[in-house]
Amino acid sequence: MTAPPNTRHVVLRLLWPGRRSAVALGTVILVATVLPLLAPQVTRRFVDGAIAGESTSQLSLLALGYLGLAVFGQLARMVTAWLASRLAWDGTNRLRENLAEHALGLDMAYHGKRTPGEMIERVDGDVVALANFVVAFLLDVVASLLLLLGVLVVVLSVDLRIGAVLLAYCVLIGYFMVRAQRVAVPAMTRVREKFAALFGNVEERLSGAEDIRANGAGAHVVNRFHQASAEVYRADLRAEKIGGGLFAITNIAFATGTALVLGLASWVQQSGALSVGTAVLLFQYTQMVRSPFERIIDQLQQYQKALAGVARIGGLLAERRTLPEPAVPTPLPATGPLGLELEGVAFAYADDDEQVLSDVNLRLAPGETLGLVGRTGSGKTTIARMVLRLYDPTRGVVRLGGVDLRDTDLASVHRRISVVTQDVQLFAASVRDNLMMFRPGADDDRLRDVLTEVGLGDWLASLPKGLDTVLGAQAGGVSAGEAQLLAFARAFLTDPGLVVLDEASSRLDPATEQHIEGAIDRLLTDRTGVLIAHRLSSLARVDQIAVVDDGRVVEYGPREALAADPDSRFSQLLVAAGVRRTRMVPAGERGLNDNLNDNLNDRRDDSVNGDVNGDVNDRRDDSVRDDDVGDLSGVGGAVR
Repeated sequence: MTAPPNTRHVVLRLLWPGRRSAVALGTVILVATVLPLLAPQVTRRFVDGAIAGESTSQLSLLALGYLGLAVFGQLARMVTAWLASRLAWDGTNRLRENLAEHALGLDMAYHGKRTPGEMIERVDGDVVALANFVVAFLLDVVASLLLLLGVLVVVLSVDLRIGAVLLAYCVLIGYFMVRAQRVAVPAMTRVREKFAALFGNVEERLSGAEDIRANGAGAHVVNRFHQASAEVYRADLRAEKIGGGLFAITNIAFATGTALVLGLASWVQQSGALSVGTAVLLFQYTQMVRSPFERIIDQLQQYQKALAGVARIGGLLAERRTLPEPAVPTPLPATGPLGLELEGVAFAYADDDEQVLSDVNLRLAPGETLGLVGRTGSGKTTIARMVLRLYDPTRGVVRLGGVDLRDTDLASVHRRISVVTQDVQLFAASVRDNLMMFRPGADDDRLRDVLTEVGLGDWLASLPKGLDTVLGAQAGGVSAGEAQLLAFARAFLTDPGLVVLDEASSRLDPATEQHIEGAIDRLLTDRTGVLIAHRLSSLARVDQIAVVDDGRVVEYGPREALAADPDSRFSQLLVAAGVRRTRMVPAGERGLNDNLNDNLNDRRDDSVNGDVNGDVNDRRDDSVRDDDVGDLSGVGGAVR
């Protein structure tokens, strides 16, 4: 795979250190190249002077000069290495940031087909390979080529015949190395692709380790790991064979060329055209020619990895969103609850002709709440994806606040919609950063007030460093309930006009659930809400009900009316789930204890009595298309 020219330009632009830094680096590289070229000249003077019988003091000065050149040459190389490493890592860090931003901007159509492990390798692993090569390129390739050029110029000036032979030899070696890359680079590219697939496989298996162990699937997982490892081994073995073979052939060719040049030097010296010192000079310069080629060959593997990395980086940068943004976006209403309308919405994945949604029509007035009911795979979460504009409908229109989502910008959508799911993503960062999602300008008093409002005031007071406490393994351990309440706090901080809730309390104990239910009531006050229901008893607060089956809304209407009608699908689902068909209580009238008692008394155990979410007729692959709670995890505050 070759990186498109425009992406190569982006990579080079991000790696460029700036004019002043480039001049400084070029200067130290030039000094580190010139000093070694002067040393053979001192050696020639010393040898010829010793043969001519010069004084010991003169010869000692020449010896000290040679020593000084060697010492300062090494110092110049050390400065070159330090500066090259610093500038290379600064540049590749800029590239890494740009690449991560671009990858995060790609939509679900791209990320749904790739594992997190693969994305980490694409964003970080390829850049590390490029960083390593940039340092080696500046130190071993650029400096070595300059040294080689200097040697050729000096040898040509000493003896044109020997210089011409040496030049021809170097041209042949260079041509061979260029041709060799056409074989070596594809082999190394395949190695990196296999490693990316292996890391993705490992990441998936580690994330599901508990389920794998509980279901006795260890042998299968190990077998799959062995298969992926075997593919890496075969690809790496082939690349190493190619690289090793090229190294051996180049060394043989170099030894032959060196012998030829030294033979010519000996013949010319015997004819009296060269002094002994000059012959020694030619020998030293011949050895110096060997060093640049050895360094370049040593960097062959890094060069292969870097070219493969640049190609893969270019491929990632060439990926484009499938959701276009308008040139002049129409902003969503900045304040207040947002009305929601789905008109004739249909959807099918680009690589699958099967219809996921068909002719969905829903209308929700500002401030109303909607409960989506249906079995797993029925289309509930796909409808939520349409609302969040993670996908665009293949037919029909989704309007929010009267604005077609395709006519507004994604930043506006993220500001005005908040999502809270069962699976809350917390980061190894401070409480403040977890609430603000790393956005600057947080008002600490506002953060404390919001945490108190959702029931985390005492929890915050117990933390050793308050809002600066780092959540994670080192400090500030967070329970499932506290994590859920933190997600609600994120939603309060964005002040959304539409809230999407994906059964945010179904996995919690009753005591913690009481706090969650209170937070839900406060969050939905004066806001439009969409509740994806996996447990029917949680729908007591909604105004409207939509029963979804096989991608269609098969029943839609006021909750009270549907619950009171024994012939309605919703009423029959309530009976099947063991939920009492009672009058809907508005959110503002529900106390925390009433809410908790309803949840405890109005339902039987879902796992035994036929939870509507437990239907086994799931027709799509859970890992990519499952209309499950996990499909929206991390979408909430993380996208804003």
